[in-house]
Amino acid sequence: MIVTATASIVAVVVMGAIVWKVLDASHLAFSKFGIAFLWGTVWDVNKGVFGALPGLYGTAVTSLIALIVAVPLAIAIALFLSELAPRGARGVIGALVETLAAIPSVVLGLWGILVMGPFVAEHIEPWLHRTLGFIPLFGSPESSGVFIAGLVLAIMVVPIVASICRELFLSVPHDIEEGALALGATRWEMVRGVILSSSRPGIAAAVILGLSRAIGEAIAVTQVIGAGWTIQWNLFSTGDTLASRIAGQYQGAAANIQISALFYLGAILLVFGLVTNLIAQVIVRRFDVRMGGN
Repeated sequence: MIVTATASIVAVVVMGAIVWKVLDASHLAFSKFGIAFLWGTVWDVNKGVFGALPGLYGTAVTSLIALIVAVPLAIAIALFLSELAPRGARGVIGALVETLAAIPSVVLGLWGILVMGPFVAEHIEPWLHRTLGFIPLFGSPESSGVFIAGLVLAIMVVPIVASICRELFLSVPHDIEEGALALGATRWEMVRGVILSSSRPGIAAAVILGLSRAIGEAIAVTQVIGAGWTIQWNLFSTGDTLASRIAGQYQGAAANIQISALFYLGAILLVFGLVTNLIAQVIVRRFDVRMGGN
């Protein structure tokens, strides 16, 4: 008990130390720019003027692309593994999917540069441009940019959401599933009305955890996004996120105000991470209470 209590206390102390250091290091930028830093659009090292809005925009767009691509795939994978896959194949396929989470970010970034980026720029982006080019979101194709960064993030989000959803679907009592089938429901109607319906709060929590993963990713995004501190409607153009800006500039930062501004971005990421994880915990607890009440 002493060991577990000590470990818990150490975790809290380390978290507190991280938060204090980030807030302390961002104090200079916060004092100079205040809350207006959030909607500032300029990042000029020479003039000492910094703003976070392009990074916030890039973070939001890449994370949204990642969720749009990853969530349907993850739910489909989870349903296949829990309901449709042969028993012998479930363990193998499940292990391979979860292995995606173990691939280092830098390796995924390199793969995005060398393989996925050229493929998307030569095939997927031109098709989207031809089909939906009348929408400003789908402009001229490029081999690096926000869209490709979102796809790389989707690869990272899929195993997180899929593994959680799989456990949720397996936790649904078989008696309820068999009862729905006995009453004449088709297999898809049973999946939609029983499994997905009873797992909705847990799925929402899994999606939020996946969002937290996408928001905080730095290395892989830095490698494929193109580092453009601008706000553009074209999803295929270069951009930047909060995490990628920190990863890309911190080592070369010389001025104290620039370092403080980067820590300010880190503080924003901390708030995002804290809020998303709290929301996920609230949803899971309500789900547990509901299931326990039933």
